[in-house]
Amino acid sequence: MNRSATEPTPIPASADNGVVSHAIFRMTRLHKLRAGQLLREVGLHPAQELVMMQLWDSGRQRQTDLVRQLGSDAATMTRTIQRLENAGFVRRLPCDDDKRVTLVESTEAGSALRPRVDALWSELEADTVRGLSPAERTLFLGLLNRTETTLATAVDTAGASTTDRK
Repeated sequence: MNRSATEPTPIPASADNGVVSHAIFRMTRLHKLRAGQLLREVGLHPAQELVMMQLWDSGRQRQTDLVRQLGSDAATMTRTIQRLENAGFVRRLPCDDDKRVTLVESTEAGSALRPRVDALWSELEADTVRGLSPAERTLFLGLLNRTETTLATAVDTAGASTTDRK
């Protein structure tokens, strides 16, 4: 029997000790799926629009700065930039001051995406918070921000203790 997309996903008994984590996983999966559906209209995949947003807001940047700003890793960012470059949305340039540095900038075609991506993100936002009151939206965003902070601290702490063990 097929489950309706609007029915909550059943939680496996083995996830009983992590019901919040399971809910976050399910919500994140659906959010990324919806983002992918929308972004497909302009030839982007989820997370590529985040790179474009950074370039639109800040202009030409070092690839390593994009890695840091987006919380990515170098290999993932390299693949993302290559795909965006192949699609004609960005170009990579050597840095005049340091030949080891690669700069990334939006092309004219990439910049032309901005109004559509802005509209798609508005649609994604509406889909995400539909049914929540303004007060619930504020509370939800606050809880997400607090959760992000506590997880970032846990990641930093775990990374530091892993480095200490080496």
